[in-house]
Amino acid sequence: MSVLPGAEPYSHQGGTTAVLLCHGFTGCPQSLRPWAESLAGQGLTVSLPRLPGHGTTWQEMARTRWEDWYAEVDRAFGELQATASEIFVMGLSMGACLALRLAELHGSAVRGLVLVNPSVTADTKLFLLAPVMKLIVPSLKGVGSDIKKEDVTELAYDRTPTKAAATLPGLWKVTQRDLGQVAAPTLVYRSPEDHVVGPGSLEILRKALPASQLEVRECPDSYHVATLDNDSETIFTGSLDFVRSHSHAGKE
Repeated sequence: MSVLPGAEPYSHQGGTTAVLLCHGFTGCPQSLRPWAESLAGQGLTVSLPRLPGHGTTWQEMARTRWEDWYAEVDRAFGELQATASEIFVMGLSMGACLALRLAELHGSAVRGLVLVNPSVTADTKLFLLAPVMKLIVPSLKGVGSDIKKEDVTELAYDRTPTKAAATLPGLWKVTQRDLGQVAAPTLVYRSPEDHVVGPGSLEILRKALPASQLEVRECPDSYHVATLDNDSETIFTGSLDFVRSHSHAGKE
């Protein structure tokens, strides 16, 4: 299956401090590419993999499940461990949930987390209905391109494969269960007006992570895909400052 132009994975070899970026459900690396390039431009090693079934066709994605998506970010994490002295993990939406799962399973190997509009629970009707709808219809209306900025489009599917969506509760369940294992400092960027992810996910994070570990900043001029929206530069500079402030190298 050929990859859509613009949906290719991205990597950059920089210094010994590395960042792994995880894109969202039905999206692709394009939604995080400017963020990845911004961090790479500051000398960081960057990895932005393409999740299986993404960036091709929604029909191919229907043959994948959350375990496949997690396996890919875990593989990329392992590659970074071979050369990096420390790794920060960042993600958008479901990609933020995958980032949390990495932090749960890899412990102190994850130096810090930056999460943009994280999704850790079924707080929208689409995902609540998916386990039932997969038995009735192969796809539903897509959830991509929730962007306030004019003339900006996310390279995402216009249809959501219900079989793939129906596996998300499994990811949310294990991630919620093990949030107490997350030891990394965590920075969350949240859009007050988000048409994809509701407030429930952030509420879960606030209850699970101590205030000393979790910082929440708002993206007042962006919708869900804030990494391509009006507040993108704020996210890029803020995440770089976060890396510098929590990096071992920055404290030497």
